[in-house]
Amino acid sequence: MNIRSRSTRVALVAGATLSLLATAACGGGSGSGTDGSADAAGGTYTWWDPYPQHDASSDWAMRVEACGDEAGVTIERTAYDTTALTNQALLSAQEGTSPDVILLDNPAVSTLAETGILTTTDELGLDTSSIDPNLLGAGEIDGSAYGVPIGANTLALYYNADTLAAAGVDPASITDWASLTAALEAVTAQGSGGITFSAIGTEEGSFQFLPWFWGAGADLTDLDSPEAVAALQLWTDWLGQGLAPNTVINNSQNTVWEEFLTGDFAFAENGTWQVNSALDADFETGIIQIPGQDGGVAPTPTGGEFAVAPVQDDTSRYDVTSQVIDCMTSTDGAVETANTFAYYIPPTEDGQEALLTEDAALEPWVEAVRSARGRTSDNLGTDYPLISEQLWTAVQLSLSGSLSPQEALAQAQTDAEAATAG
Repeated sequence: MNIRSRSTRVALVAGATLSLLATAACGGGSGSGTDGSADAAGGTYTWWDPYPQHDASSDWAMRVEACGDEAGVTIERTAYDTTALTNQALLSAQEGTSPDVILLDNPAVSTLAETGILTTTDELGLDTSSIDPNLLGAGEIDGSAYGVPIGANTLALYYNADTLAAAGVDPASITDWASLTAALEAVTAQGSGGITFSAIGTEEGSFQFLPWFWGAGADLTDLDSPEAVAALQLWTDWLGQGLAPNTVINNSQNTVWEEFLTGDFAFAENGTWQVNSALDADFETGIIQIPGQDGGVAPTPTGGEFAVAPVQDDTSRYDVTSQVIDCMTSTDGAVETANTFAYYIPPTEDGQEALLTEDAALEPWVEAVRSARGRTSDNLGTDYPLISEQLWTAVQLSLSGSLSPQEALAQAQTDAEAATAG
């Protein structure tokens, strides 16, 4: 690939990344060996990830190091927060200092791929045939995959079993929106809070709204469809009827969890990453899938990182790069990653079954991941953050009472069409 043309595309796209990356889910080093040569049979390979909370002594750092050992190389790991990671990836591509591997929040994969700075899995020689198509889709553009998920997390409904029992609600009876609303009415009649979720005006708000949006059959290219309006009407009605608190308008996902742990709410929409915290709660908790409007499991958005490989001038490095990524994403590797982080579900059926053999209680999360959907799937690519911003804005306008759901989403569709027209 021509470096000059790649750098031009990087510069054009760099400014468009910030709206998504500022709130969605890493840093220095050359892609060559420590002596500056292109020694693919040893030396140092650079690895960036978005986990600065895991230092060099952590289980995660040891896991990355082990994959380097297995490939016969030394891994030089640098960790950045999510926004800095992606911005640094764009900068390093311009400077010709891209790392060998980046763990990238999955909605950002298409952003970097469209700049031309990522290799495809075919170019790396990675076999993706066993990866669940719904998970791989988050990193696909026009039929080409630009990375491999190391695992996935997603959303479900946690519930306070004590609160439901006191209100006579059987969690198994909640199969659609009507039965969920009836359960919320029953628990609030007993004096408990109903459901809390994040409707904040950031990507987190869109992330949490999408299960209801998709669960009604809505599509991100048609924000003011009757199905979309039904989903926003549901949330708006819950606030109006006191089944959800007004705090949801400003709630982050962390705030939602803090509210739930008080024991004051029957339900909280939250993610796989709270599994261990739920076990430590002062009350018994459980999990149910987010229901579709008329039944079934609503598609939930996938979270989690992809292992991607930036383009290198020395393509002989790709063989070792693919070995490192294989170590991280094989069946055994994905299970080890899941155990290291306690919130990643492996991206393959074999990996999922192996994880369930170790911990059958994770079955609801495996089911949720199998039904999940990439936010940038359907070739939305870099249009997704532009659409998402209009979606979370509509949610805010409706929940605050500024506009009706229909009015808010009609405005969102108009603004999304204008934003993506260029």
